[in-house]
Amino acid sequence: MPSSLLPEPRVARRAVLGAGLALASLRGWAAQDADAEALLRKGGVVAAFRHSLAPGTFDPPGFRLGDCSTQRNLSEEGRAQARSVGAWFQQRQLQPGKVLSSPWCRCVDSATLAFGTPQVWAALGSPHGSPETTSTAHLRELRAALATASSRPGRFEAWFTHMFVLSDLANTNASSGEALILRADTRGKTEVLARLAVPA
Repeated sequence: MPSSLLPEPRVARRAVLGAGLALASLRGWAAQDADAEALLRKGGVVAAFRHSLAPGTFDPPGFRLGDCSTQRNLSEEGRAQARSVGAWFQQRQLQPGKVLSSPWCRCVDSATLAFGTPQVWAALGSPHGSPETTSTAHLRELRAALATASSRPGRFEAWFTHMFVLSDLANTNASSGEALILRADTRGKTEVLARLAVPA
């Protein structure tokens, strides 16, 4: 669809999020694993990953869930990136108590390559249509699950999702393959405690 025909809020949202990715990436690579590792060991947090590198923007017209051939998928670099995530956790003997993924193939594949087969959860799915915002019902589910995970010291969860979901849940961006270490505060508000970007 020509960009001139896209609804204005969608264009603005895409531009703002896209512009923030470079800064998010720099912060992620700079604030490496020390803080994130300590938080994961302490538990009561969620490592919320944006799926690994899948070149392009959005899915092709007519994409179908459950049919990876119709979706935007991980590149070989993205697959290596996901394996590196798994290796980082394995080397530190950090094992998530639960691994959850968006139904989109690029998220399921990222989770599988890192930790093994995940539990698919629709609430982590990519928003589609216009505007690209996570539904109120899904955000409610995500916040409730984050609050539950935050009340469990000694264990953490790994979630695999999309840029827009992370933006709506945590009010910030993440680069491909990067994790935001999240916790819900006593009022249920999402806190970003650290970032984890594992070199491929």
